[in-house]
Amino acid sequence: MARIALVTGAGAGIGRACSLRLARNGMAVGVLDIDFESCKRVVAEIEAAGGKAIALQASVADRGQVTAAVAKLRSAFGPITVVVNNAGITGFVPFEEITDDAWDRMMEINLKGTFIVTQVVLPDMKAEKWGRIINISSSSAQTGAIRMAHYSASKGAIVTLTRSLAQELGPLGITVNNIPPGSVMNTLMSEANRERFQLPMDVLLASIPVKRTGEPEDIANACAWLASEDSGYVTGQTIGVNGGRVVT
Repeated sequence: MARIALVTGAGAGIGRACSLRLARNGMAVGVLDIDFESCKRVVAEIEAAGGKAIALQASVADRGQVTAAVAKLRSAFGPITVVVNNAGITGFVPFEEITDDAWDRMMEINLKGTFIVTQVVLPDMKAEKWGRIINISSSSAQTGAIRMAHYSASKGAIVTLTRSLAQELGPLGITVNNIPPGSVMNTLMSEANRERFQLPMDVLLASIPVKRTGEPEDIANACAWLASEDSGYVTGQTIGVNGGRVVT
């Protein structure tokens, strides 16, 4: 049975990699991002490889936009039973300088956006009695991060949201897990904030047991497994993809 997936923040980086991987695994993919042009480029990549996808534009913090995008995906391919909540923003600000607006914006996109998208697609999963919700958090949710208190707090909330939903939705055939990436390069966030990294690259690599930084495809590999039939007995879990830098 072909599955239909929705990936948010899918125009680049981890979201793009997850979209490509799920499509390669036979899923039709809704490629959602606030940047519509980037969505269309990812869809073109998927279609060139023989897959099925549709470009969707929405801010995850806007329920009306999300509802319209989900309706468009459902009309194109059918009920959505896999969602990857990847859309997010970051920020590097000393704690005492975080403004109310900056705090609210971080929570609006990273936390409320995940809440809205999940709530909008949930009826499809309930009707199908099968679903996979995969939330992309952050290793900073596990360790904390200097000058990133608002970001770390928003991602920490994703971890506990995951645990709560796993317990509530498990009886309905829906699993909920989260992946906290660590030291992943070649994303919009990593490139925009490269000069703000807390550690020089050689020091960073020394702290990672596998001695390399991550790539978006590393996250996509874990995402593909969590989205599959094979992971049906896994829910409420934090699947760290960080080269061993953070262990639990």
